[in-house]
Amino acid sequence: MDNSGVFLVQYILKSNYLKYTHKFIKMADSHSKSFFGQNTGIIVSSSSSSDPFMFIHCFKKKPDGVWEKPSSSEGKAVKFSLEEIVMILRVLNHETHKWQCQHIFKGKETSIFFNWEDDNHKVLWINVGKYSKRLNLAQTEILRLLLTHFLDEKIIYSTLKKKGKADRIKNRNHKNQFQPDKLNVQLDDQNLPHEFNKAKNPANDTSNLYGFIVGETKKAVLIDFKNKEEWIPKSAINNQYLPQKNLKQKFLINNWILKKLELIM
Repeated sequence: MDNSGVFLVQYILKSNYLKYTHKFIKMADSHSKSFFGQNTGIIVSSSSSSDPFMFIHCFKKKPDGVWEKPSSSEGKAVKFSLEEIVMILRVLNHETHKWQCQHIFKGKETSIFFNWEDDNHKVLWINVGKYSKRLNLAQTEILRLLLTHFLDEKIIYSTLKKKGKADRIKNRNHKNQFQPDKLNVQLDDQNLPHEFNKAKNPANDTSNLYGFIVGETKKAVLIDFKNKEEWIPKSAINNQYLPQKNLKQKFLINNWILKKLELIM
């Protein structure tokens, strides 16, 4: 039995006590918690305690300053099974430094990566495909408590069989096992921060370049543009970026500095 199976068994044993002490108490059935920063946001959600999975929906701010919206089928939703929730909690509980997996949907792979920024375990990075979200210590603790609650209630209600309905539950669980990463929680645009729904006019005489952050000072960022490293003044960067090294991302930079460095003609 692998690590996720061992920890899942431990949670099942723990839930036996909860099942009887909360026999007549039904926990809240639907949950949704958002974590938004300047450039990227995630919404962690569960539509029902009887579903043996949860969702993380990722969003980014578009070049015009408006966030991707659920109503426009934008962003990316990923479904996490009970076993995967257990493995994420191992990271959040400081039992391991990182955890990663691959999700495959319609032949396309999505890399999932949860890792602490350093050994101090004060900053958590969540990477889902092209989306990267940084959580501080308080946000990480909220996420840990939320996922712990998800697991406790789902172990009880997603495995509870009702008399005379065993076949229906069996069919439902079989369907859930092969359900794609499609968001089943109704999210509306009010989940997004109000101040982030206003458009921002792009700066004139700028260009978009992709690169990797290599170093950073108070006033400048060292960016690797296809193996050519250059220092770019922060005042010349016109979009929000993640202060994370070795992550490919887009930078909206003033043309005068790009021409001076011969990055554009």
